[in-house]
Amino acid sequence: MIPVCVAAITFVAWLPALRNGFVSWDDERNFVANPHYRGLGPTQLAWMWTTFHMGHYVPLSWMSLGLDYVVWGMTPLGYHLTSILLHAANAVLVYYLARRLLRASRVTVGDDRLLAAAAGFAAVVFAVHPLRVESVVWVTERRDVLSLFFCLASLLSYLRALDGEGRRLHYWSALALFACALLSKATSMSLPAVLAILCVYPLRRLGGATGWRTAAARRVYHELAPFALLSMGAMVLSVIALRPAAQLTAGGKLAVSAYGLAFYLWKTVLPFGLSPLYQMPVQVRPLAPVFLASYVAVAALTALAWLVRRRWPGAAAAWVAFVVITLPMLGVVQNGPQITADRYTYHSAPVVAVLLAGLLLHLGHDWRRATAACASLLIAGLAMLTWRQTYVWRDSESLWARVFAVDSSSSYAQSAWATLEYQHDQVADGVAHSRTAIALDPTLAEAHNNLGVGLARMDSLAPAVEAYRRALALRPSYSEAEGNWGVVLVRQGDMTGAKQHYARALALDPGNADAHVNMGNALVREGRIADAIDQYRAALDVRPDDADAHHNWGVALAREGRFIEAIEQFRLTLALDPAREDSREFLARASALAR
Repeated sequence: MIPVCVAAITFVAWLPALRNGFVSWDDERNFVANPHYRGLGPTQLAWMWTTFHMGHYVPLSWMSLGLDYVVWGMTPLGYHLTSILLHAANAVLVYYLARRLLRASRVTVGDDRLLAAAAGFAAVVFAVHPLRVESVVWVTERRDVLSLFFCLASLLSYLRALDGEGRRLHYWSALALFACALLSKATSMSLPAVLAILCVYPLRRLGGATGWRTAAARRVYHELAPFALLSMGAMVLSVIALRPAAQLTAGGKLAVSAYGLAFYLWKTVLPFGLSPLYQMPVQVRPLAPVFLASYVAVAALTALAWLVRRRWPGAAAAWVAFVVITLPMLGVVQNGPQITADRYTYHSAPVVAVLLAGLLLHLGHDWRRATAACASLLIAGLAMLTWRQTYVWRDSESLWARVFAVDSSSSYAQSAWATLEYQHDQVADGVAHSRTAIALDPTLAEAHNNLGVGLARMDSLAPAVEAYRRALALRPSYSEAEGNWGVVLVRQGDMTGAKQHYARALALDPGNADAHVNMGNALVREGRIADAIDQYRAALDVRPDDADAHHNWGVALAREGRFIEAIEQFRLTLALDPAREDSREFLARASALAR
């Protein structure tokens, strides 16, 4: 009954997320403009199992998203529903894990109802804590919920193998599930270390009376060796996938890592002021006050864990496990603009939940009613915060508005907000935000590209070209900047130069739909209608709802006198964009000429 209640509470707490859409924070590149994952056919599966798209090797996560596409198409609700159901399943697995570990810790006095209640409390706290929002409602982070599902299932299978019955089956199942976790997201690589920690406490299979070099201890090492080998393989593959660029200095890595640990613990206790982006400072000064405070906090907690390791071994084991699980997400290998991220707590969250359950179990023996009341209030408060936090991810506007509310000096937020301003035809405001972003971080290529877009729309063509040139100097592989530069050259009358930039844009990213459309337009001007139609078709393969591609395809067909085919393209354009008057006019002309 308790697992059903855990799943139900989890689902209800996350209902607002079903109304969320895709956001302009990696969802665009992963789903909206990415045709490769759409389906589970041989072509899609081949891509999923060979791609390092955006620095990750996550074929099983792509397969789950491909299944979503088969069922839901590009409707965001279906993707969010799948993530919520996976999160609810994870909460149920946390319940069984907490129950197993609390029993092994021998802190109970034979009260199974209290044990079950404590385990249920752990599961619900894990499920409704607002730090989970980013992992659950951001479609890009499907890999978090899926990898933790396999990780928890692997851990439970390993624990069942220790019970004796079906030992071989459960052991090899645990290993296979761990491989699935790694193929969903490589941050699961810390599982072998977690298993070793559990073998010390609460399982007591290492250290203590068992020792570290005995025959029994060696059997444990042999058990864990295959897990460790899989973990090392995932580690190597992750570095290859990430292709990490410039990294922090050793002092910077230490500072960011200490800050991350302190930040995650602080936000776990007081989950307020959460943001989709906590941007890395342009310069990391390891002796800055915030980093010095982090060193002190981490050192103090580590010393405390060492001092209480005999009296409260569960607390010491929990701290070590928390650090070990969080380690792959700290600043050892920097990837992305963030110094910390809420999603980086997802895999370590069960550790905190089980520790809280142990505390509740201990207090519940003597103050059952008071403990139950406090636990209920805590769950209600966390659920309310989570409900509110899901609205941050409702759409791109709400997301970047939240980043601004927490950190107005974020150059990424300034640049992203400029894009939103351009979409609403607030060009002057967008240019101002782009300039602010560049002032905050002159090395941000996106900001220079966005500035070029705004300047071009204000007919400042030469300055726009300079902005694109700067963006490409900072990031030579920037396909969008190449394509935008080509658009400006068309307006300057340089068709040959424009085509060269479109070609470079497509060489860098064959999925650049805008570059395909613009190349098609250039080919139409040269009278190469068949080649132009190939470009429009390629654009629609990437972005099936591209009204411009359909409209321009219709124009190209009309120029060849193929009015019946042109009519179909104009109708498709208007189905996607009913307010498009030029398509309506072309449709009327083509219809008249087709009679």
